[in-house]
Amino acid sequence: MTGSVVALDTNVVVALLNGDPRIISWLASFPTLCIPIPVVGELLFGAMNSTRAAENLTRVHKLLGSSRALDMTVQTANLYAEVRLGLKRKARPIPENDIWIAATAIEHGLPLATRDAHFGNVDRIVLLPPP
Repeated sequence: MTGSVVALDTNVVVALLNGDPRIISWLASFPTLCIPIPVVGELLFGAMNSTRAAENLTRVHKLLGSSRALDMTVQTANLYAEVRLGLKRKARPIPENDIWIAATAIEHGLPLATRDAHFGNVDRIVLLPPP
């Protein structure tokens, strides 16, 4: 699926920021790239925690300026609770931030581009595995 709006997981954004040509080419087919707020937090932390903090923060902010941040609402929190409960009932926990990322993508009705297979355990999410 290309040619539509897509939400990006952290691992896809990192590949983009690192210049992965397959990811750059693939994402170029989407008119709008959306980044869930938990992903923004992970990116900012990674940049600040790096040995080239200033350079990496500039790269993250440049990307944020050309994409759409996906805000979180009370509905996101409700979906978070549903997703977390569903995963608990399946005995398939995933990282806490990934639950928020999934809830945000579901709320906004967007597919999530990710390389993390554990999102496959989340009900109601549409996944787009990148190349």
